[in-house]
Amino acid sequence: MAHTHDARERRFREYVERLAAALGHADRHEPLRAYLVGLCLPGERKSIEPMAARVDPRHVSARYQSRHHFVASAPWEAAALLRVARNWVLGPMARHGPVGAWIVDDTAFPKKGQHSVGVARQYCGALGKPENGQVAVSLSSANAAVSVPVAYELYLPESWARDRARRREAGVPAAIRFRPHWQIALAPILALQAEGLPPAPVAAEAAYGDVTECRDRLTPASIPYVVGVKGETTVWRPGRAPWPPKPYGGRGRPPRGVRRTRSHRPVRLRQLAAELPAAAWRVVAWREGPRGTMRSRFARLRVRPAHSRRTTRHAPARRVAADRVAPGQRRADEVLAVDAAGDDPGR
Repeated sequence: MAHTHDARERRFREYVERLAAALGHADRHEPLRAYLVGLCLPGERKSIEPMAARVDPRHVSARYQSRHHFVASAPWEAAALLRVARNWVLGPMARHGPVGAWIVDDTAFPKKGQHSVGVARQYCGALGKPENGQVAVSLSSANAAVSVPVAYELYLPESWARDRARRREAGVPAAIRFRPHWQIALAPILALQAEGLPPAPVAAEAAYGDVTECRDRLTPASIPYVVGVKGETTVWRPGRAPWPPKPYGGRGRPPRGVRRTRSHRPVRLRQLAAELPAAAWRVVAWREGPRGTMRSRFARLRVRPAHSRRTTRHAPARRVAADRVAPGQRRADEVLAVDAAGDDPGR
């Protein structure tokens, strides 16, 4: 038992040393170590003052001042620390299998006040409803046993980005501009691919997958994806595509819009899934849950996204998978857009 305890302490010490090296300032090494120790110690409250009391009960005020300066004022690069954490975990992680997915997710932090950077009324996944709080966009590498965050950025709502006085008071750097969630997630995905991280499909919910531009940026980069899309998203039925623009008559601007008619037009994914015959659905065991293996009924088909009619660009065909829970239920509970980069379109 003592040997195991010593080995854990040694690993923790080595990990902190690598993080400290990434900070690059010797005077921040001790505050970093104390802060991490405070995070690891028991206790529900992980704010600075309670952690200072647990780490050094006799010098709470001094410890608080030191930790507060380290967290709130001292400049350090979060991406460098995440890179250390990522490299620390990826090696042992491979022993449990290859990276199965890069998972994009939102993490919400409910807040009561108005002064924390990025706080606004927005959707909070932890509460399942819009609420006052902050939201961070994260990207994690994961397999069946382990996951590790590889990118993490606080979302700055547009109301904050436009408010110069509020930005100045909160210390938001001038270089930070408003970006929608999908752009925040896409940047590290492309950067990590360039760094040579183990390739894997990107997995994300419909808030990301339903953005056509987001999917269209992943495909040319040969990054496969499995993302949620809304059932109201329109597509062309299998084997169909929009008609080309009308022939140019020689006067005015050449027609650019693709053509649709009452009988030749896109259909909503939810409707398309509801029309599938019973034979198209298969029972698939898709994950292990707290009560055992979770199964659902899935159907898969290849369709073509219906882009704006004001473009001559024809979107390539993509796979979609619909999930229907109850036998005989005439609706799709979840719809996924699937793009296995480089796959055979005939499959």
